[in-house]
Amino acid sequence: MTINEKQDEIIEDFDLFDDQLDKTQYIIDLGKKLPPMPEQYKTDYNLIRGCQSKVWLHAEMQGDVVHFEADSEPTAQISKGLVSLLIRILNHEKPEEVAKADLYFIDKIGLSSLVTSRRAGGLASMLKQMKDFAAAQTV
Repeated sequence: MTINEKQDEIIEDFDLFDDQLDKTQYIIDLGKKLPPMPEQYKTDYNLIRGCQSKVWLHAEMQGDVVHFEADSEPTAQISKGLVSLLIRILNHEKPEEVAKADLYFIDKIGLSSLVTSRRAGGLASMLKQMKDFAAAQTV
């Protein structure tokens, strides 16, 4: 499945909800389904700068694709849900695809109206860290 096909699938998922609270709860539920990240990766190096909560993102190459995993402090359920959306789209993709990905789903599902400006900034920081890692692999 391509990055755009994954985004379209997420847009369809969010179209099922009419209410902002339902969408927010869905994001929280997605975060709860994110597999736990090994403690060894919860380092300052993997900490997302710009998030209002502690969110860690570990990236590594697995063959010719990028593998991402993430976690957050227990109270950061929305942030964990947001990073899980990014992982759902960008995980196990070639680094050049991740680096150039246009993540249009963010606007299409109205994410900016669901989260505070600080969380939106954190989301942008998560995406930047993922793209920066991927871009570094294409050199």
